[in-house]
Amino acid sequence: MIQRYSRAEMRDIWTEQRKLEIWLQIELLASEALCAQGLVPRPDFEQMKSRAAFTVERCKELERTLNHDVIAFTTNVAENIGAPASRWLHFGLTSSDIGDTAFAVQMVQSADILIADVKELRKVIAAKARKYQFTPMIGRSHGIHAEPTTFGLKMALMYDEFGRAVDRLTAVRKAVGVGKLSGAVGTSAHLSPKVEAFVCRKLGLRPAPIATQVVQRDLHAEFIGALALVGASIERWATEFRHLQRTEVLEAEEYFAAGQKGSSAMPHKRNPITGERLTGLARVLRGNAVAALENVALWHERDISHSSVERIIFPDSCTLLDYMLATLTKLTTGLIVYPENMERNLALTMGMWNSQTILLALIRKGLTREEAYDLVQRNAMKTWQAKHAGDAAADFKTQLLADPDVARHLSRPELEKLCNLEFHFKHVKARFKKLGI
Repeated sequence: MIQRYSRAEMRDIWTEQRKLEIWLQIELLASEALCAQGLVPRPDFEQMKSRAAFTVERCKELERTLNHDVIAFTTNVAENIGAPASRWLHFGLTSSDIGDTAFAVQMVQSADILIADVKELRKVIAAKARKYQFTPMIGRSHGIHAEPTTFGLKMALMYDEFGRAVDRLTAVRKAVGVGKLSGAVGTSAHLSPKVEAFVCRKLGLRPAPIATQVVQRDLHAEFIGALALVGASIERWATEFRHLQRTEVLEAEEYFAAGQKGSSAMPHKRNPITGERLTGLARVLRGNAVAALENVALWHERDISHSSVERIIFPDSCTLLDYMLATLTKLTTGLIVYPENMERNLALTMGMWNSQTILLALIRKGLTREEAYDLVQRNAMKTWQAKHAGDAAADFKTQLLADPDVARHLSRPELEKLCNLEFHFKHVKARFKKLGI
């Protein structure tokens, strides 16, 4: 079965040493299957098992002459096995049989780590959501004050989004868990499909139902695309926190450690550098996704235009997303929240966030939507004028109470009941329950 790795070992999965270890595992499993079929003599197989070994240094030395990494590898292993058993090494196989099958193992192991990363992040998000479940703040559309929400609801939205990230990574883990040992053009001419099935089962993979010399690269593009999409979610929330940290807003802020410095020129600065870093790194993941899409179209049964690209984008994307998820977890854990600033900002629009509530109440009283809209907008514009004139007492509710056209439809007690935060938060608990937070 596939060996499990902890988050700290993501980079190890993509080392040359680990790749060649998987190659050797595949080679020996294929020989084991051939031994069971009676082709490889038992003594030869036992010699292969006991002596098969390689060193990265010797493989590199051979590759400088051979200019072929798989032949360099099999040559080095054969040197250690010795005759006569070494003749069975790589029997009936082609380079991509071991390369693509090992690649699948590496992707599955990486997906396991990334899924664990996201689950750890969601625990932190859920704790923040519960803590600030009923902490009121203004919701914004187009960057402009809209209606009240809570910071807990904002974090619950983040929790839900990364739940989809878990689903995507789980699905793509299954999609790429495909191996192949079907030969030079995928016809299994020189090796029984039973060998392929045996090796894949031992590795925790499933055999490709059909292949050429390679496993088709739409699967690999799907994998990198899923990583890029998780990166886009990271960027979405890094950007959100950056906006909340703006001086004029300052509703939340990245943790600023003792002794930390924000600017070489301005000692007062506390910048959202972590969020900015994550925003930038998400662009790298998206760029790698484009490269993976370019790899899908290969010549006939195979060319190697994809190979050089994959040697860069897969280790980089997996280790990068692992880092980004750990970084966002740390950012979210240490996020400083300012409920008092949320309350202050909520008051900036002088209660105009009640406009839709009043609009709908007037419609229920019998006004057409157009009539109600004009009546509410008229009082909202008066509130804006009062705000710019510095008359903080003339808030939206005051304007409504002073308007005789409104009074004909809504009494003071009705307006008092409608213009309050509780009206907006009556379904918060149900939303949290639905999300399982």
